[in-house]
Amino acid sequence: MKLTPSLYWKFTSATAMALTIGACGGGGGEDAATTPTAPVTTPTPTPTPETPVTPPPVVEVTDKSFDTYYNVCRGTDPKCYNEWGAFATTPDRVLIYSRTAGPRHANLGTPMGPGLNPLMNTDNTMQAGLKRMLEGAGITVDWTEDVAVLGSRINNYKAVIFASSNRDTLWNSDVTTSNDAARTALRNYMRRGGGFVGLHNAFGAEYNWPYYEGLLGNANFYNHAPNRAGTVEIIGSDPSTVGVAQRFDFQDEWYNLAPFPTNVKFLAKVDTATLRPLTSAPHPGHAGFHPVAWCQYYDGGRAWLSTLGHNANSFSADFSGAGAEAFQKLVIQGVRSAMGLTPFCTE
Repeated sequence: MKLTPSLYWKFTSATAMALTIGACGGGGGEDAATTPTAPVTTPTPTPTPETPVTPPPVVEVTDKSFDTYYNVCRGTDPKCYNEWGAFATTPDRVLIYSRTAGPRHANLGTPMGPGLNPLMNTDNTMQAGLKRMLEGAGITVDWTEDVAVLGSRINNYKAVIFASSNRDTLWNSDVTTSNDAARTALRNYMRRGGGFVGLHNAFGAEYNWPYYEGLLGNANFYNHAPNRAGTVEIIGSDPSTVGVAQRFDFQDEWYNLAPFPTNVKFLAKVDTATLRPLTSAPHPGHAGFHPVAWCQYYDGGRAWLSTLGHNANSFSADFSGAGAEAFQKLVIQGVRSAMGLTPFCTE
């Protein structure tokens, strides 16, 4: 069939349009059946939150060596000692101080005259006994009952021994100013590394001066039952107790204490089962644990302490008192340790 020009144009136009539609993806061919693939997107992982590291709690360690009541470092830790070398060239010398400003124990005898090393009376048994004991151990001994001498000379000694010195023993009423100069001297002496030994009624001194009570180990004499027998038991391994009988019979007043010593090293006690009676009213006594000797560092210095020493024959050269030999050995070694001649109050 012969196409007319108009039909030919229509046919040609339709064919061209079909080809164009096919090229564009139209129609039912293979290309028309293909679905475009969406790009693969990798999801971003959600970060796992880190578990916060909790630091261990800060434990505040209480320094038990600092006594906030007495405002001093005290106890058995050597850090409470001021190693300043203040006594490095001091001779091995001690001062016995036995001034009494109240009831005077019989073994102290007649009060001595003023000054340093006054004439001893025949009845100054405790002082003479201490002098003999310590000189036998190679220690030079001075003595006084003059508070002015103590205040002015205390720094010349490696240790000062309060031998039943009692009540306001450091108060000087003979001067118009600085009545308490000896208190200041004792405090500064301790701070420079001095040694203090308190025996028997030294626990009945300076009741109204808290610093002194702390020097005794947070302790003071309250009362006592009658002078009676008891058995002392060594409970602390220490240079001051080396070679002392583990148990020995003794006779004393066995002081009841108020307050009771704390933060000290206990060296000896009395077996309360051997006391008849245990106590004197109103104090209940210290049944089960009644210490009679202990030690501590105090405000830079050393303090060795014992409530024993009431009887004259406890200081006798012939050891006539019950347990006198063991007691004297204990005191001598306590003085030596307070002087720094042997290790002190070992932990």
